[in-house]
Amino acid sequence: MIALSLAEIARIVDGRPCDIPDPSVRVTGPVVRDSREVVPGSLFVAFAGVRVDGHDYAADVVAAGAAAVLASRPVGVPAIVVDDVRKALGALARAVVERLGATVVALTGSAGKTSTKDLIAQVLRRLAPTVWTPGSLNNEIGLPLTALSATDETRFLVLEMGARGIGHIRYLTELTPPRIGVVLNVGSAHIGEFGGREQIAEAKGELVETLPTAAEGGVAVLNADDPLVRAMSARTEARVVLFGESDEADVRAENVRLMPGGQPAFLLRTPSGCSDVTLRLYGEHHVSNALAAAAVAHELGMSVDEIATALSEAGTLSRWRMEVTERPDGVTVVNDAYNANPESMRAALRALAAMGAAAQAAGGRTWAVLGPMAELGGEALTEHDAVGRLAVRLNVSKLVAVGGREASWLQLGAYNEGSWGEESVHVSDAQAAVDLLRRELRPGDVVLVKASRSAGLERIAEALLADTGSTEGQVAGR
Repeated sequence: MIALSLAEIARIVDGRPCDIPDPSVRVTGPVVRDSREVVPGSLFVAFAGVRVDGHDYAADVVAAGAAAVLASRPVGVPAIVVDDVRKALGALARAVVERLGATVVALTGSAGKTSTKDLIAQVLRRLAPTVWTPGSLNNEIGLPLTALSATDETRFLVLEMGARGIGHIRYLTELTPPRIGVVLNVGSAHIGEFGGREQIAEAKGELVETLPTAAEGGVAVLNADDPLVRAMSARTEARVVLFGESDEADVRAENVRLMPGGQPAFLLRTPSGCSDVTLRLYGEHHVSNALAAAAVAHELGMSVDEIATALSEAGTLSRWRMEVTERPDGVTVVNDAYNANPESMRAALRALAAMGAAAQAAGGRTWAVLGPMAELGGEALTEHDAVGRLAVRLNVSKLVAVGGREASWLQLGAYNEGSWGEESVHVSDAQAAVDLLRRELRPGDVVLVKASRSAGLERIAEALLADTGSTEGQVAGR
Protein backbone atom coordinates (compact mmCIF):
# COMPACT_ATOMS: atom_id res chain seq x y z
CA MET A 1 0.00 0.00 0.00
CA ILE A 2 1.01 3.63 -0.39
CA ALA A 3 2.68 4.37 2.94
CA LEU A 4 0.37 6.26 5.29
CA SER A 5 0.73 7.08 8.96
CA LEU A 6 -1.74 5.70 11.46
CA ALA A 7 -2.87 9.26 12.14
CA GLU A 8 -3.61 9.78 8.44
CA ILE A 9 -5.52 6.51 8.24
CA ALA A 10 -7.57 7.42 11.30
CA ARG A 11 -8.57 10.71 9.67
CA ILE A 12 -9.48 9.02 6.39
CA VAL A 13 -11.72 6.40 8.00
CA ASP A 14 -13.09 8.72 10.70
CA GLY A 15 -11.66 6.39 13.32
CA ARG A 16 -10.39 6.73 16.87
CA PRO A 17 -6.73 5.84 17.58
CA CYS A 18 -6.61 3.47 20.52
CA ASP A 19 -3.50 2.20 22.34
CA ILE A 20 -1.27 3.79 19.69
CA PRO A 21 1.92 5.15 21.31
CA ASP A 22 3.12 6.87 18.14
CA PRO A 23 0.48 7.95 15.57
CA SER A 24 3.25 8.85 13.11
CA VAL A 25 4.06 5.14 12.61
CA ARG A 26 3.46 4.32 8.97
CA VAL A 27 1.74 1.33 7.40
CA THR A 28 4.33 0.10 4.92
CA GLY A 29 3.09 -3.46 4.40
CA PRO A 30 -0.08 -4.89 2.88
CA VAL A 31 -3.60 -4.42 4.23
CA VAL A 32 -4.84 -7.93 5.08
CA ARG A 33 -7.80 -9.63 6.71
CA ASP A 34 -6.10 -13.03 7.19
CA SER A 35 -3.77 -13.13 10.19
CA ARG A 36 -1.54 -15.60 8.35
CA GLU A 37 -0.73 -12.94 5.74
CA VAL A 38 0.60 -10.37 8.19
CA VAL A 39 4.14 -9.12 7.64
CA PRO A 40 5.97 -6.28 9.38
CA GLY A 41 4.24 -2.98 8.65
CA SER A 42 0.84 -4.50 7.78
CA LEU A 43 -2.57 -3.14 8.68
CA PHE A 44 -4.78 -5.99 9.88
CA VAL A 45 -8.51 -5.59 9.21
CA ALA A 46 -10.57 -7.35 11.91
CA PHE A 47 -13.93 -8.61 10.69
CA ALA A 48 -16.31 -10.25 13.13
CA GLY A 49 -17.69 -13.24 11.23
CA VAL A 50 -20.17 -15.92 12.19
CA ARG A 51 -17.49 -18.49 13.02
CA VAL A 52 -14.30 -16.44 13.34
CA ASP A 53 -13.78 -13.01 14.87
CA GLY A 54 -10.68 -11.25 13.61
CA HIS A 55 -10.49 -9.21 16.80
CA ASP A 56 -9.41 -12.38 18.61
CA TYR A 57 -6.17 -12.38 16.60
CA ALA A 58 -5.23 -8.76 17.31
CA ALA A 59 -2.45 -9.48 19.78
CA ASP A 60 -0.96 -12.17 17.54
CA VAL A 61 -0.83 -9.97 14.44
CA VAL A 62 0.79 -7.08 16.29
CA ALA A 63 3.34 -9.50 17.70
CA ALA A 64 4.00 -10.62 14.11
CA GLY A 65 4.76 -7.04 13.10
CA ALA A 66 1.44 -5.47 12.15
CA ALA A 67 1.50 -1.69 12.64
CA ALA A 68 -2.08 -1.69 13.90
CA VAL A 69 -5.53 -3.24 13.68
CA LEU A 70 -8.57 -1.70 12.00
CA ALA A 71 -11.25 -2.76 14.45
CA SER A 72 -14.75 -2.11 15.70
CA ARG A 73 -13.71 -2.16 19.36
CA PRO A 74 -10.54 -1.71 21.43
CA VAL A 75 -8.37 -4.82 21.34
CA GLY A 76 -5.56 -4.02 23.81
CA VAL A 77 -2.98 -3.37 21.07
CA PRO A 78 -2.52 -0.47 18.61
CA ALA A 79 -5.83 -0.08 16.78
CA ILE A 80 -7.95 2.36 14.82
CA VAL A 81 -11.49 1.87 16.10
CA VAL A 82 -14.41 2.57 13.73
CA ASP A 83 -18.16 2.05 13.77
CA ASP A 84 -18.18 -0.12 10.62
CA VAL A 85 -15.00 -1.92 9.55
CA ARG A 86 -16.29 -2.70 6.05
CA LYS A 87 -17.14 0.94 5.33
CA ALA A 88 -13.84 2.08 6.78
CA LEU A 89 -11.95 -0.32 4.53
CA GLY A 90 -13.81 1.09 1.53
CA ALA A 91 -13.08 4.67 2.53
CA LEU A 92 -9.39 3.86 2.87
CA ALA A 93 -9.37 2.25 -0.58
CA ARG A 94 -11.07 5.29 -2.11
CA ALA A 95 -8.51 7.65 -0.60
CA VAL A 96 -5.55 5.55 -1.74
CA VAL A 97 -6.87 5.21 -5.29
CA GLU A 98 -7.40 8.98 -5.50
CA ARG A 99 -3.84 9.64 -4.32
CA LEU A 100 -2.44 7.00 -6.63
CA GLY A 101 -3.85 8.49 -9.83
CA ALA A 102 -3.70 5.15 -11.67
CA THR A 103 -6.11 4.24 -14.45
CA VAL A 104 -8.84 2.03 -13.03
CA VAL A 105 -10.29 -0.57 -15.39
CA ALA A 106 -13.40 -2.25 -13.97
CA LEU A 107 -15.24 -5.17 -15.51
CA THR A 108 -18.38 -7.13 -14.83
CA GLY A 109 -20.57 -9.75 -16.50
CA SER A 110 -22.41 -12.96 -15.82
CA ALA A 111 -19.63 -15.21 -17.11
CA GLY A 112 -15.97 -14.88 -17.95
CA LYS A 113 -15.11 -12.05 -15.54
CA THR A 114 -12.12 -13.70 -13.96
CA SER A 115 -10.63 -15.04 -17.19
CA THR A 116 -11.05 -11.67 -18.88
CA LYS A 117 -9.60 -9.81 -15.91
CA ASP A 118 -6.57 -12.09 -16.06
CA LEU A 119 -6.17 -11.42 -19.80
CA ILE A 120 -6.42 -7.65 -19.37
CA ALA A 121 -3.87 -7.75 -16.57
CA GLN A 122 -1.40 -9.80 -18.56
CA VAL A 123 -1.67 -7.46 -21.53
CA LEU A 124 -1.49 -4.18 -19.58
CA ARG A 125 1.43 -5.18 -17.40
CA ARG A 126 3.53 -5.04 -20.57
CA LEU A 127 2.81 -1.33 -20.63
CA ALA A 128 3.31 -0.43 -16.98
CA PRO A 129 3.06 -1.83 -13.43
CA THR A 130 -0.40 -3.33 -13.00
CA VAL A 131 -2.39 -4.61 -10.03
CA TRP A 132 -5.39 -6.85 -10.52
CA THR A 133 -8.01 -8.74 -8.55
CA PRO A 134 -6.63 -12.08 -7.30
CA GLY A 135 -8.97 -14.93 -8.16
CA SER A 136 -12.58 -13.80 -7.80
CA LEU A 137 -12.25 -11.45 -4.82
CA ASN A 138 -14.73 -9.08 -6.42
CA ASN A 139 -17.00 -7.98 -3.57
CA GLU A 140 -17.10 -5.11 -1.07
CA ILE A 141 -14.20 -6.64 0.87
CA GLY A 142 -12.05 -8.21 -1.84
CA LEU A 143 -12.16 -5.18 -4.14
CA PRO A 144 -10.82 -2.61 -1.65
CA LEU A 145 -8.18 -5.06 -0.44
CA THR A 146 -7.00 -5.39 -4.05
CA ALA A 147 -6.93 -1.62 -4.52
CA LEU A 148 -4.94 -1.23 -1.32
CA SER A 149 -2.26 -3.58 -2.63
CA ALA A 150 -1.27 -0.93 -5.19
CA THR A 151 1.98 0.97 -4.71
CA ASP A 152 3.34 4.31 -5.88
CA GLU A 153 4.56 2.58 -9.05
CA THR A 154 1.17 1.14 -10.01
CA ARG A 155 -0.27 2.65 -13.19
CA PHE A 156 -3.18 0.31 -13.93
CA LEU A 157 -5.72 -1.20 -11.54
CA VAL A 158 -7.78 -4.00 -13.14
CA LEU A 159 -10.74 -4.73 -10.89
CA GLU A 160 -13.40 -7.41 -11.24
CA MET A 161 -16.80 -6.39 -9.89
CA GLY A 162 -19.46 -8.90 -8.88
CA ALA A 163 -23.06 -8.30 -7.90
CA ARG A 164 -25.81 -10.17 -6.12
CA GLY A 165 -28.34 -7.40 -6.27
CA ILE A 166 -29.20 -3.96 -7.56
CA GLY A 167 -26.85 -1.30 -6.21
CA HIS A 168 -23.89 -3.59 -5.52
CA ILE A 169 -21.79 -2.54 -8.50
CA ARG A 170 -22.66 1.13 -7.99
CA TYR A 171 -21.29 0.84 -4.46
CA LEU A 172 -18.06 -0.78 -5.69
CA THR A 173 -17.53 1.98 -8.26
CA GLU A 174 -17.79 4.53 -5.45
CA LEU A 175 -14.85 2.83 -3.73
CA THR A 176 -12.64 2.65 -6.82
CA PRO A 177 -14.04 4.97 -9.52
CA PRO A 178 -13.16 3.50 -12.94
CA ARG A 179 -12.24 5.41 -16.07
CA ILE A 180 -12.77 2.36 -18.28
CA GLY A 181 -15.71 0.03 -17.67
CA VAL A 182 -16.16 -3.33 -19.40
CA VAL A 183 -19.42 -5.29 -19.52
CA LEU A 184 -18.99 -8.79 -20.92
CA ASN A 185 -22.45 -10.34 -21.02
CA VAL A 186 -25.78 -10.76 -19.29
CA GLY A 187 -26.54 -14.40 -18.56
CA SER A 188 -28.25 -16.57 -15.98
CA ALA A 189 -25.74 -16.45 -13.12
CA HIS A 190 -27.58 -15.59 -9.87
CA ILE A 191 -30.87 -15.34 -11.77
CA GLY A 192 -32.59 -16.84 -8.75
CA GLU A 193 -31.49 -13.85 -6.68
CA PHE A 194 -32.10 -11.15 -9.30
CA GLY A 195 -35.39 -12.47 -10.64
CA GLY A 196 -34.63 -12.28 -14.36
CA ARG A 197 -32.14 -11.29 -17.05
CA GLU A 198 -33.53 -7.76 -17.29
CA GLN A 199 -32.79 -7.24 -13.60
CA ILE A 200 -29.30 -8.64 -14.09
CA ALA A 201 -28.77 -6.19 -16.96
CA GLU A 202 -29.98 -3.37 -14.72
CA ALA A 203 -27.38 -4.28 -12.10
CA LYS A 204 -24.48 -4.81 -14.52
CA GLY A 205 -25.24 -1.54 -16.30
CA GLU A 206 -24.58 0.41 -13.12
CA LEU A 207 -20.92 0.20 -14.09
CA VAL A 208 -21.28 2.28 -17.26
CA GLU A 209 -23.60 4.77 -15.56
CA THR A 210 -20.85 5.74 -13.14
CA LEU A 211 -18.10 6.31 -15.73
CA PRO A 212 -16.72 9.78 -16.46
CA THR A 213 -18.06 11.54 -19.54
CA ALA A 214 -16.38 11.11 -22.90
CA ALA A 215 -14.88 14.59 -22.52
CA GLU A 216 -13.37 13.49 -19.19
CA GLY A 217 -11.88 10.32 -20.71
CA GLY A 218 -14.54 7.80 -19.74
CA VAL A 219 -14.78 4.70 -21.94
CA ALA A 220 -17.50 2.02 -21.87
CA VAL A 221 -16.32 -1.23 -23.49
CA LEU A 222 -19.44 -3.21 -24.41
CA ASN A 223 -20.13 -6.58 -26.01
CA ALA A 224 -21.70 -5.94 -29.40
CA ASP A 225 -22.89 -9.55 -29.61
CA ASP A 226 -25.07 -9.35 -26.48
CA PRO A 227 -28.19 -7.22 -27.07
CA LEU A 228 -28.69 -6.48 -23.37
CA VAL A 229 -25.11 -5.28 -23.04
CA ARG A 230 -25.13 -3.31 -26.26
CA ALA A 231 -28.26 -1.48 -25.09
CA MET A 232 -26.22 -0.13 -22.16
CA SER A 233 -24.68 2.40 -24.56
CA ALA A 234 -27.77 4.52 -23.87
CA ARG A 235 -27.04 4.49 -20.14
CA THR A 236 -23.63 6.16 -20.21
CA GLU A 237 -22.09 9.49 -21.08
CA ALA A 238 -18.73 7.81 -21.66
CA ARG A 239 -17.44 7.06 -25.13
CA VAL A 240 -18.65 3.63 -26.23
CA VAL A 241 -16.33 1.04 -27.77
CA LEU A 242 -17.92 -2.19 -29.03
CA PHE A 243 -16.17 -5.55 -29.16
CA GLY A 244 -17.35 -8.86 -30.60
CA GLU A 245 -17.76 -10.73 -33.86
CA SER A 246 -20.43 -8.35 -35.14
CA ASP A 247 -19.48 -6.31 -38.21
CA GLU A 248 -20.36 -3.21 -36.19
CA ALA A 249 -17.83 -3.95 -33.46
CA ASP A 250 -14.87 -1.56 -33.22
CA VAL A 251 -12.63 -4.40 -32.03
CA ARG A 252 -13.65 -7.68 -33.56
CA ALA A 253 -12.60 -11.21 -34.40
CA GLU A 254 -12.65 -12.59 -37.93
CA ASN A 255 -11.99 -16.10 -39.21
CA VAL A 256 -12.51 -17.66 -35.76
CA ARG A 257 -11.48 -21.29 -35.62
CA LEU A 258 -10.34 -23.90 -33.12
CA MET A 259 -6.90 -25.46 -33.34
CA PRO A 260 -6.67 -29.27 -33.01
CA GLY A 261 -6.05 -29.02 -29.26
CA GLY A 262 -9.07 -26.80 -28.66
CA GLN A 263 -7.34 -23.42 -28.51
CA PRO A 264 -9.07 -20.66 -30.50
CA ALA A 265 -7.38 -18.64 -33.22
CA PHE A 266 -8.65 -15.58 -35.05
CA LEU A 267 -7.76 -12.38 -36.87
CA LEU A 268 -7.92 -9.43 -34.49
CA ARG A 269 -9.19 -6.30 -36.22
CA THR A 270 -8.95 -2.92 -34.50
CA PRO A 271 -9.33 0.67 -35.75
CA SER A 272 -5.55 0.79 -36.13
CA GLY A 273 -5.01 -2.48 -37.99
CA CYS A 274 -5.14 -6.29 -37.82
CA SER A 275 -3.02 -9.09 -36.42
CA ASP A 276 -3.35 -12.85 -35.90
CA VAL A 277 -4.01 -14.30 -32.46
CA THR A 278 -3.77 -17.89 -31.26
CA LEU A 279 -4.74 -18.23 -27.63
CA ARG A 280 -3.20 -20.67 -25.17
CA LEU A 281 -6.57 -20.91 -23.43
CA TYR A 282 -9.12 -23.60 -24.27
CA GLY A 283 -12.54 -23.05 -25.79
CA GLU A 284 -14.08 -20.68 -28.31
CA HIS A 285 -15.74 -18.67 -25.52
CA HIS A 286 -12.35 -17.13 -24.76
CA VAL A 287 -12.47 -15.23 -28.07
CA SER A 288 -14.98 -12.78 -26.60
CA ASN A 289 -12.87 -12.43 -23.46
CA ALA A 290 -9.77 -11.74 -25.53
CA LEU A 291 -11.60 -9.12 -27.58
CA ALA A 292 -12.63 -7.29 -24.42
CA ALA A 293 -8.99 -7.27 -23.29
CA ALA A 294 -7.88 -6.10 -26.73
CA ALA A 295 -10.37 -3.23 -26.67
CA VAL A 296 -9.05 -2.02 -23.31
CA ALA A 297 -5.43 -2.30 -24.40
CA HIS A 298 -6.14 -0.46 -27.65
CA GLU A 299 -7.74 2.39 -25.70
CA LEU A 300 -4.63 2.64 -23.55
CA GLY A 301 -2.30 2.98 -26.50
CA MET A 302 -1.00 -0.49 -27.35
CA SER A 303 -0.48 -1.34 -31.01
CA VAL A 304 -2.45 -4.17 -32.55
CA ASP A 305 0.70 -6.29 -32.93
CA GLU A 306 1.63 -5.76 -29.28
CA ILE A 307 -1.88 -6.73 -28.23
CA ALA A 308 -1.91 -9.84 -30.41
CA THR A 309 1.45 -10.98 -29.06
CA ALA A 310 0.39 -10.42 -25.46
CA LEU A 311 -2.90 -12.30 -25.94
CA SER A 312 -1.17 -15.19 -27.69
CA GLU A 313 1.27 -15.56 -24.79
CA ALA A 314 -1.25 -15.11 -21.96
CA GLY A 315 -2.16 -18.05 -19.74
CA THR A 316 -4.39 -18.67 -16.75
CA LEU A 317 -3.66 -16.73 -13.56
CA SER A 318 -6.59 -18.02 -11.48
CA ARG A 319 -6.99 -21.61 -10.36
CA TRP A 320 -9.58 -24.17 -11.46
CA ARG A 321 -10.62 -22.33 -14.63
CA MET A 322 -10.04 -24.60 -17.60
CA GLU A 323 -6.78 -25.86 -16.08
CA VAL A 324 -5.63 -28.52 -18.50
CA THR A 325 -3.18 -31.20 -17.43
CA GLU A 326 -2.11 -34.31 -19.33
CA ARG A 327 -1.22 -37.15 -16.99
CA PRO A 328 1.81 -39.34 -17.73
CA ASP A 329 -0.58 -42.15 -18.72
CA GLY A 330 -2.19 -40.00 -21.45
CA VAL A 331 -5.40 -39.02 -19.61
CA THR A 332 -6.12 -35.27 -19.87
CA VAL A 333 -7.87 -33.61 -16.92
CA VAL A 334 -9.65 -30.28 -17.40
CA ASN A 335 -10.33 -28.68 -14.01
CA ASP A 336 -12.96 -25.97 -14.49
CA ALA A 337 -14.53 -26.53 -11.10
CA TYR A 338 -14.28 -23.05 -9.61
CA ASN A 339 -17.83 -22.09 -10.55
CA ALA A 340 -20.61 -22.75 -13.05
CA ASN A 341 -23.68 -21.19 -14.58
CA PRO A 342 -25.61 -22.21 -17.70
CA GLU A 343 -23.48 -20.08 -20.04
CA SER A 344 -20.13 -21.20 -18.69
CA MET A 345 -21.30 -24.82 -18.54
CA ARG A 346 -22.24 -24.76 -22.22
CA ALA A 347 -18.94 -23.10 -23.12
CA ALA A 348 -16.97 -25.73 -21.20
CA LEU A 349 -18.83 -28.59 -22.86
CA ARG A 350 -18.14 -27.16 -26.30
CA ALA A 351 -14.48 -26.80 -25.37
CA LEU A 352 -14.45 -30.44 -24.21
CA ALA A 353 -15.95 -31.54 -27.51
CA ALA A 354 -13.30 -29.62 -29.45
CA MET A 355 -10.47 -30.94 -27.31
CA GLY A 356 -11.76 -34.48 -27.54
CA ALA A 357 -12.14 -34.59 -31.31
CA ALA A 358 -8.58 -35.74 -31.90
CA ALA A 359 -8.69 -38.03 -28.86
CA GLN A 360 -11.87 -39.74 -30.07
CA ALA A 361 -10.35 -40.27 -33.50
CA ALA A 362 -7.54 -42.16 -31.76
CA GLY A 363 -9.88 -44.20 -29.59
CA GLY A 364 -10.01 -41.92 -26.56
CA ARG A 365 -13.23 -40.71 -24.96
CA THR A 366 -14.57 -37.46 -23.55
CA TRP A 367 -15.96 -37.39 -20.01
CA ALA A 368 -18.13 -34.60 -18.63
CA VAL A 369 -18.11 -34.82 -14.84
CA LEU A 370 -20.70 -32.22 -13.89
CA GLY A 371 -22.29 -31.05 -10.67
CA PRO A 372 -25.01 -28.59 -9.72
CA MET A 373 -25.30 -24.99 -10.86
CA ALA A 374 -26.37 -22.88 -7.90
CA GLU A 375 -28.65 -19.85 -7.55
CA LEU A 376 -30.85 -20.50 -10.59
CA GLY A 377 -34.13 -20.25 -8.71
CA GLY A 378 -37.13 -21.43 -10.71
CA GLU A 379 -34.93 -21.99 -13.78
CA ALA A 380 -32.87 -24.72 -12.12
CA LEU A 381 -34.70 -27.75 -13.55
CA THR A 382 -34.84 -26.33 -17.07
CA GLU A 383 -31.20 -25.28 -17.11
CA HIS A 384 -29.81 -28.54 -15.71
CA ASP A 385 -31.95 -30.51 -18.14
CA ALA A 386 -30.63 -28.40 -21.03
CA VAL A 387 -27.01 -29.00 -20.05
CA GLY A 388 -27.57 -32.76 -19.94
CA ARG A 389 -29.15 -32.61 -23.40
CA LEU A 390 -26.26 -30.55 -24.76
CA ALA A 391 -23.71 -33.12 -23.59
CA VAL A 392 -25.49 -35.70 -25.75
CA ARG A 393 -25.78 -33.36 -28.74
CA LEU A 394 -22.06 -32.66 -28.58
CA ASN A 395 -21.37 -36.39 -28.62
CA VAL A 396 -19.64 -36.38 -25.24
CA SER A 397 -18.78 -40.02 -24.59
CA LYS A 398 -19.63 -40.18 -20.89
CA LEU A 399 -21.64 -37.92 -18.60
CA VAL A 400 -21.11 -38.34 -14.86
CA ALA A 401 -23.65 -36.27 -12.93
CA VAL A 402 -22.45 -35.72 -9.36
CA GLY A 403 -24.67 -34.79 -6.41
CA GLY A 404 -28.33 -34.73 -5.48
CA ARG A 405 -31.44 -33.37 -7.14
CA GLU A 406 -29.74 -31.07 -9.64
CA ALA A 407 -27.42 -33.86 -10.77
CA SER A 408 -30.43 -36.10 -11.36
CA TRP A 409 -31.83 -33.39 -13.62
CA LEU A 410 -28.58 -33.35 -15.61
CA GLN A 411 -28.85 -37.09 -16.18
CA LEU A 412 -32.55 -36.82 -16.97
CA GLY A 413 -31.79 -34.30 -19.71
CA ALA A 414 -29.20 -36.64 -21.20
CA TYR A 415 -31.63 -39.56 -20.99
CA ASN A 416 -34.41 -37.62 -22.69
CA GLU A 417 -32.02 -36.58 -25.43
CA GLY A 418 -31.24 -40.20 -26.21
CA SER A 419 -28.54 -41.30 -23.77
CA TRP A 420 -30.18 -44.56 -22.74
CA GLY A 421 -27.24 -46.89 -22.24
CA GLU A 422 -24.11 -46.43 -20.17
CA GLU A 423 -23.32 -43.02 -21.65
CA SER A 424 -24.60 -41.24 -18.53
CA VAL A 425 -24.56 -42.08 -14.85
CA HIS A 426 -25.65 -40.36 -11.65
CA VAL A 427 -23.39 -40.73 -8.60
CA SER A 428 -23.98 -39.39 -5.11
CA ASP A 429 -20.79 -37.50 -4.38
CA ALA A 430 -17.24 -36.63 -5.41
CA GLN A 431 -15.70 -39.78 -3.97
CA ALA A 432 -18.12 -41.97 -5.90
CA ALA A 433 -17.15 -40.13 -9.08
CA VAL A 434 -13.44 -40.62 -8.35
CA ASP A 435 -13.97 -44.34 -7.76
CA LEU A 436 -15.84 -44.66 -11.07
CA LEU A 437 -13.23 -42.75 -13.03
CA ARG A 438 -10.34 -44.69 -11.53
CA ARG A 439 -11.96 -47.91 -12.71
CA GLU A 440 -12.82 -46.79 -16.22
CA LEU A 441 -10.38 -44.13 -17.47
CA ARG A 442 -7.93 -45.17 -20.12
CA PRO A 443 -5.11 -43.45 -22.03
CA GLY A 444 -6.35 -40.83 -24.45
CA ASP A 445 -9.46 -39.90 -22.44
CA VAL A 446 -10.26 -36.24 -21.75
CA VAL A 447 -12.09 -35.47 -18.49
CA LEU A 448 -13.88 -32.16 -17.80
CA VAL A 449 -14.79 -31.42 -14.17
CA LYS A 450 -17.22 -28.53 -13.61
CA ALA A 451 -19.83 -27.35 -11.10
CA SER A 452 -20.67 -24.41 -8.90
CA ARG A 453 -18.07 -23.68 -6.24
CA SER A 454 -20.26 -24.97 -3.43
CA ALA A 455 -20.11 -28.48 -4.89
CA GLY A 456 -16.35 -28.76 -4.33
CA LEU A 457 -15.75 -30.90 -7.41
CA GLU A 458 -12.16 -29.66 -7.70
CA ARG A 459 -11.47 -32.58 -5.35
CA ILE A 460 -12.22 -34.94 -8.22
CA ALA A 461 -9.63 -33.33 -10.48
CA GLU A 462 -7.09 -33.17 -7.70
CA ALA A 463 -7.59 -36.87 -6.90
CA LEU A 464 -7.18 -37.87 -10.55
CA LEU A 465 -3.97 -35.89 -10.83
CA ALA A 466 -2.60 -37.14 -7.53
CA ASP A 467 -2.94 -40.71 -8.82
CA THR A 468 -0.06 -40.16 -11.23
CA GLY A 469 1.82 -37.36 -9.51
CA SER A 470 0.73 -34.79 -12.09
CA THR A 471 0.77 -31.05 -11.37
CA GLU A 472 -2.24 -28.98 -12.31
CA GLY A 473 -1.73 -26.43 -15.02
CA GLN A 474 1.40 -27.98 -16.57
CA VAL A 475 -0.14 -27.73 -20.03
CA ALA A 476 -2.29 -24.60 -19.93
CA GLY A 477 -0.78 -21.28 -19.08
CA ARG A 478 1.34 -22.13 -16.08
